Amino acid sequence: MEKVFKVLGFIASAPGFVEQPAVLNGCSDLLVEVFGERGRHARSAIGAPELPEGIAVEVEILVQVRDE
Repeated sequence: MEKVFKVLGFIASAPGFVEQPAVLNGCSDLLVEVFGERGRHARSAIGAPELPEGIAVEVEILVQVRDE
């Protein structure tokens, strides 16, 4: 893996909950811990009233891979 470019997180949220970025911090922190500077990325955290199959968080990660 060359670089993490973007993380998009959907967080199941009740009305009035506005801490979606704080929920996604765990994912961002882990990527930087594992990949160092290559893990730093742009991101969006979006609240949703429901997610598929009752999951709490859905994360999409856009990465650049090396062709070896």
